[in-house]
Formats: sequence, structure tokens, C-alpha cells
Amino acid sequence: MLSMLTQVLFLFAEPAPISEPATEEGGIQLLLPHPDELIAGLIAFIIIFFFVWKWAVPALNKTLEARQAKIRAEYEAAEAAKVEAESLLGDYREQVAGAQDEATAIVDEARVAGEQVKADIVARAEAEAEQIKSRASDEIEGERERVAGELRREVADLSITVAEKVVEANLDDDMQRQLVDRYIDELGGVH
Repeated sequence: MLSMLTQVLFLFAEPAPISEPATEEGGIQLLLPHPDELIAGLIAFIIIFFFVWKWAVPALNKTLEARQAKIRAEYEAAEAAKVEAESLLGDYREQVAGAQDEATAIVDEARVAGEQVKADIVARAEAEAEQIKSRASDEIEGERERVAGELRREVADLSITVAEKVVEANLDDDMQRQLVDRYIDELGGVH
């Protein structure tokens, strides 16, 4: 469209006269555009500027506004994600603290249970020790009585033998036993 507009402007513009070769005073004239070309260029610029201002700038503004809206939405989404991440981090820290408290509670419970088991084992060991002591004491008492009985018989036999030799008389066995038992009872009362 721009090229068509430029062609229309050139049709209406007057042809520029062919100038004579430039002289020294007209050297600057070579650098400056011809006034007709300047006017045609200015009109073309204004027309192009009008079309750009009318259609291109609003389209560009819409694109920029859409991009800004997209960036703003992404920023807001990032902020929301940041807030959610901070919330999740807080929840995670609370869970970790809760887990640490729970682990501490479990360790404390295990320690208490260990102390209870230890106390139970010690109590059982003490009870078993008391039972063993009691059995040993009963066995010792039984053994003492057995040994005392054997000792009585041996003492009785020895006493009878000694008494026979001393008295040189025969006493009957029942009488001898009664004498020995009385003697042993007297000895038992002395201790």
C-alpha cells in the first residue's frame, strides 16, 4: 500500500528540471533534496504515520497489553505458588517438629518400659534368690538333722562300747539306748 501511495504522489508532482552540472556554489544543492521531493516525502510520511497511528499502534498496544496481562498473571501465579510453598514449608516444619516430639515420646516410653523390665527382672531374680536361700536353708536343716541322727547313733554305739568296757557288765540293748538318748539330750541342752 505504501508503494502505491508513493507512486500516486510522484504522478502529481512536477517533474524536476534537469539541472546543469553542479558548480562549486551548487555543491551543497546536491546534498539537499529537491523541494518537490521533500514535499512528496513529507506527504508520504504523514500518510504512513496516519495509517501506522490508526492501525499499527493500537494493534501493537493490544499486543503489549496482552503481554503485560500475561506477565502480571504469571507474576500473580508465582506469588500464589510462593505463598503456597511457604505454607507447605510451614506445614512440613510442623510435621517435622511433631515427628521429633513423637520420636522423643517413643524413646521416653521405651526408656520407661526398659526400666520396668529391668525392675521386673531384678524382682524375679531376688524372688528366685529367696527361694534358693529358703530351699538351701531347708536342705541344710534336713542335712543337719540327718547328720545329728547319725552322730547320735555313732555316739550311742561308742558310749555303749565304752560303758561295757568300763562296767564290764552287759546291759540289754534297750536299756543302753535309753541311757545314750538321755545322755545326748543332756548334751543337746548344754549347747
